[in-house]
Amino acid sequence: MLGVVIAGCGTQAKNGALPPSQITVDFKGSPAPLAALHAQANQLLGGGPKAFAARLATLKGYPVVVNKWGSWCGPCQSEFPSFQRVAVAYGRQVAFVGLDGKDHDSAATAFLRRFPVTYPSYSDPSESIAGTIQALTYYPQTVFIDRNGKVVYDHAGPYLSVKALTADITRYALQ
Repeated sequence: MLGVVIAGCGTQAKNGALPPSQITVDFKGSPAPLAALHAQANQLLGGGPKAFAARLATLKGYPVVVNKWGSWCGPCQSEFPSFQRVAVAYGRQVAFVGLDGKDHDSAATAFLRRFPVTYPSYSDPSESIAGTIQALTYYPQTVFIDRNGKVVYDHAGPYLSVKALTADITRYALQ
C-alpha cells in the first residue's frame, strides 16, 4: 500500500516523502500495533472520539505523537516534510497519528495526496477528538502521549526542521 500512496522513486520526493523502497526497509519487522498504523498510511479515518480512543488503547505500551493539522493551515504545510521523514525514522518505536481539524474531508484528502505520511489521520471537523487530548487551541499542534497513555507534552506551532521534531521525540517519547 505504501508504494501506491507515497510517490517517489529512489530519492526523496520534492514534497519531503521518502521513496517507498526505503520506507519498506525501515518498517520491516515493526511491532503489530505500529504495523497496523503503517498499513493505514495516509488514510483519513472517521469514527470520532470513540474510534480515536480505541486506537490509543491499541497503542498502549508505545509512545504516541499526535499531530493536529488542517489542509487550510500554512504552518501545517511547512511542517509536514519534517513529519514525513521523522515518522519513518522512528516508526518502529513510536506511534504517529494525525488529527485533521476544522476541515472538509475532500480538502484533507487532497492535502494528504500532496504531503503523504506513513500513518493515518482522523477526521475531526468539530474538534471533538482534539478536546479529548486538550489540543483545541493551535494549528498545528503536536501532543506527546507516553507509553501509559498520559499526555506528557504539548507543542504549539509548527516543527520547521527534522532536528527540532527529533529533539522533542527523544525528550518526550523515548524516555
